[in-house]
Amino acid sequence: MYRRNNAEEVVPEETKVWECVADDCKGWIRDNFTSSDDQKCPLCGSEMKAGTRMLQAINNPRNY
Repeated sequence: MYRRNNAEEVVPEETKVWECVADDCKGWIRDNFTSSDDQKCPLCGSEMKAGTRMLQAINNPRNY
């Protein structure tokens, strides 16, 4: 079959995230996908701290 190539290159950008502080957990979530500034890790329940990562842009406007 024919393979459809995506002609548009997706460039990663610096994105605000919340990262788990537990050493044995790799949990993180994008800031614009959260509902409050006091976060708990969805994987282990530990506290989370603000950080940044180079990620593909996803538009998720906060409507709350």
